[in-house]
Amino acid sequence: MANFEAGLFIPQGWRFDLVGIDPAEQWEAMARLVRHADTGTAFSSVWVYDHFHTTPVPSEEATHEAWTLMSAFAAITDRVRLGQMCTCMAYRNPAYLAKVAATIDVISGGRVEMGIGAGWYEHEWRAYGYGFPRAGERLGMLREGVQIMRDAWRDGVATHHGEHYQVDGAIVRPLPLQEGGIPLWIAGGGEKVTLKIAAQYATHTNFDGSPEGFAHKSRLLEQHCADVGTDFGAITRSSNYNVALGTTEAEAQERLTVLHERLLPHLGAERTEEAVSGYRSSLAFGTPEQVVERLLGMREAGMTYGIFYFPEAAYDTSGIELFEREVLPHLV
Repeated sequence: MANFEAGLFIPQGWRFDLVGIDPAEQWEAMARLVRHADTGTAFSSVWVYDHFHTTPVPSEEATHEAWTLMSAFAAITDRVRLGQMCTCMAYRNPAYLAKVAATIDVISGGRVEMGIGAGWYEHEWRAYGYGFPRAGERLGMLREGVQIMRDAWRDGVATHHGEHYQVDGAIVRPLPLQEGGIPLWIAGGGEKVTLKIAAQYATHTNFDGSPEGFAHKSRLLEQHCADVGTDFGAITRSSNYNVALGTTEAEAQERLTVLHERLLPHLGAERTEEAVSGYRSSLAFGTPEQVVERLLGMREAGMTYGIFYFPEAAYDTSGIELFEREVLPHLV
């Protein structure tokens, strides 16, 4: 059976997960978790989201920028890999993004992952002046941007005259330290376009983590690989999981009660209940034994990389520590 790897999401404010922490102290709250992951052996990577406003509603709570955090994480770690789930292609010119990522790869000693997708959060698109192109245009930008990054990392220069991007001899040096360039995680489960882009360019994918959804997306990805002549077996398939873990189900539920109390002032009753119910239905809700059984089933189905989000991480690391002790040893 294939090896399993685990990543840890670092709270950055996007999901109201730094609420109540003074902005001047938020970096240290994040840095403590990153250092914890770096000095342990349970998690092989740390991750952030690429968003500018909180979700599911924008607010004036802080949301720290993803690629700035990538550079900071690179400077304070030695082991863990550094990823974003996932960078929105249209938020940055792809040649510029290739340059940023290559520089951070050098700073980190070759530990950057490039999570990349077409983007979806309309409010922040419009707020930042990017408009909000139709889905087909956003996917076209993703396809062209991935091509530009691939060429830049391989050749140190990129030229591309496309519908969405015009790049003419953009020099991207230093090259990434990783041979062949930075691994590309094509994120999203769009069946006709996104998964085809993944089949063509991805080293990793990230999509639906439910048993039924994962199996369906995997079958489609395999067919796209056959159509474009790439090796389906060489692509790592990953999923993301919200975690509410306790030694008993009651303890796991108590974590959700605390989360409910934190979100309620910001989201209101309906949205808060919707958010919390997503945790109850997660494969990573419950006791270690329950979570292990579900995730082993996903590993057997071909999901060999899980990225885990603990909503209480900035305030309480006991759930992370329980996960490290009693869940991951059964998976890795």
